[in-house]
Amino acid sequence: MYAVEVRDHIMMAHSLPGEVFGPAQKLHGATYVVDVAFYRETLSRDGIVVDIGLAHDALKAALKPLNFANLDDLPQFKGIVTTTEFLCRHIFDQLAAAARSGALGPGSEGIQKIRVLLNESHVARAWYEGAP
Repeated sequence: MYAVEVRDHIMMAHSLPGEVFGPAQKLHGATYVVDVAFYRETLSRDGIVVDIGLAHDALKAALKPLNFANLDDLPQFKGIVTTTEFLCRHIFDQLAAAARSGALGPGSEGIQKIRVLLNESHVARAWYEGAP
């Protein structure tokens, strides 16, 4: 399987209600390094997995509403516990939609899997992967 990966980062704040989250129940900041991999069995007619520039643009667009935001204040997350795992899926959904719409360029319909990985720190990360 071939893959292309793009990277960006976000800085945001949120709180995680629930005893299981310990001190993270309080409002706190997080900086995530975000890695997104696009997979396909065969290369496109142009010999690529995906247009890297368009993939990076799509990632930036997916992250923009989250960057420097307090997620607790965003209406789309009202009543949702915005764990790292949840955010992986949220970003995945944005990129899967971009792939399905052709926003990742010619051949993006051949993408078979996308993986969104959020690196919380040098010792912790989470990801979500699936078919677009």
